[in-house]
Amino acid sequence: MADNDVLARVEDLHADRTPFVLATVVRAQRPTSAKPGDRALILPDGSMEGFVGGSCAASTVRVHGLRLLRTGESTLLRITPSAAEETVTEGLVTVGNPCLSGGSLDIFLEAMLPPTLVYVIGDAPVARSLVDVGKALGHEVRQLGDPTSLALPPDLTALIIASHGRDEEAVLTAALRANVPYVGLVASRKRGSAVLAALDVTEEQRARVHTPAGLDIGARTAPEVALSVYTELIAERRHHRLLTFDTRAPAIAEALDPVCGMTVAVGESALSVRDGDEIRYFCGSGCLHAFADNPDRYRE
Repeated sequence: MADNDVLARVEDLHADRTPFVLATVVRAQRPTSAKPGDRALILPDGSMEGFVGGSCAASTVRVHGLRLLRTGESTLLRITPSAAEETVTEGLVTVGNPCLSGGSLDIFLEAMLPPTLVYVIGDAPVARSLVDVGKALGHEVRQLGDPTSLALPPDLTALIIASHGRDEEAVLTAALRANVPYVGLVASRKRGSAVLAALDVTEEQRARVHTPAGLDIGARTAPEVALSVYTELIAERRHHRLLTFDTRAPAIAEALDPVCGMTVAVGESALSVRDGDEIRYFCGSGCLHAFADNPDRYRE
């Protein structure tokens, strides 16, 4: 995949709200096959598109890219045969790669997570302010005036009801059963308690509804109420990590290549071979062939 194709693919992934990691080679020391400017994408299923080096380097990039999808962070990855073990310092991960034939690579891994997705139910002034404030914060906000055919996407972060009594119970029930991380109801404390009591949900689910939605900041106007709701949402995300994609991203298993000792990501795209009751995973075809030629040498 050429660089222009990688960048075009980035636009498609953004449009589809698909998280990914963009890997860009920023330094290459010969005799590595990659060159500065080479790029690749790491997708949540472990697949890679593009080129940032041979199979061993790609395997290392895949492992660390998938880790970043769980944290939303970015880092510089240094792959070098001179490192005895993996070390982590601020902004830099150094990984020993015995497969590299003398060269080293510096690759910037940038996690690209979709913006927080928020559904706002209602068309009153508070609902409109929730849309405006949310967009100003960089969220993707969708306002639904008629939620009768509500479909909740799996990556929905927050659902906020500001419909002043209309369709509240049905929407709250749907959001709670779909495990939407943040569910808020804009209402007075008295009315909010009455709505919650009428819900056909478990007590644990009922306790997840934030009502009155928002932190108590003395809000009076519609924009101030919206600000208080997003303040609460941000606090939940920061303190409990409930509202970022990492909680929805699948956990990717890792295994050690029995030949070179590198960490590899376990998945459909990984090179593997069945060895009795075990499955062995490899960073590249060279290690797989070495194991196949003499498996006893690499068994513990």
